[in-house]
Amino acid sequence: MSLDTPPVLLTTPRLNLALLPPDGAARVLAYHQANREHLGSVSPSRPDNFFTVTWWRSRLAQDAEDWRRGIALRLFMLPREAPLASAPVLGSLSLTDFRRGPLQSAELGFGLDQRAQGQGYMTEAVRAVCDHAFGPLGLHRLQANHLPENHRSAAVLRRLGFAVEGLARELVLIEGRWRDHVLTALLAPRPPEG
Repeated sequence: MSLDTPPVLLTTPRLNLALLPPDGAARVLAYHQANREHLGSVSPSRPDNFFTVTWWRSRLAQDAEDWRRGIALRLFMLPREAPLASAPVLGSLSLTDFRRGPLQSAELGFGLDQRAQGQGYMTEAVRAVCDHAFGPLGLHRLQANHLPENHRSAAVLRRLGFAVEGLARELVLIEGRWRDHVLTALLAPRPPEG
């Protein structure tokens, strides 16, 4: 798999959303290092070697395998004006826990570089991923959860039509504490009647 031709590449006016190969590990690591505190406060506990190129090479190889097996899609946000092979990582989006058959659903997750907040990048990227999920992937329902105090994530989801469905008490272990999460979901658009 080459950086020039990622197996999944979605484009928006300002972004490329790509499944990066293992040789993109240093760029992904740089993103996580720059956002260690910013993302750490809203993310589950990470393995001890999370902040190493070796861990990210392995993770990106697993991401490719998960996509090949049809169980998850993990994309990285790259600015379109930069070459794919060297573009810095601005954020990440994931569709995980694909459930096929009568459910046709997945879990949506996302994170954004703190330096890129407030510019509409996440809304742009999540919209593209939702379109891909409901179009080529044939999903019917996307679920996304966020901490009650994570107003930025809540605003992105609300802007794109995700509806609040409830509160899951003590859903995720973050920084040693079980944290509540707001549950939201978006359904695939219905075809027009006629």
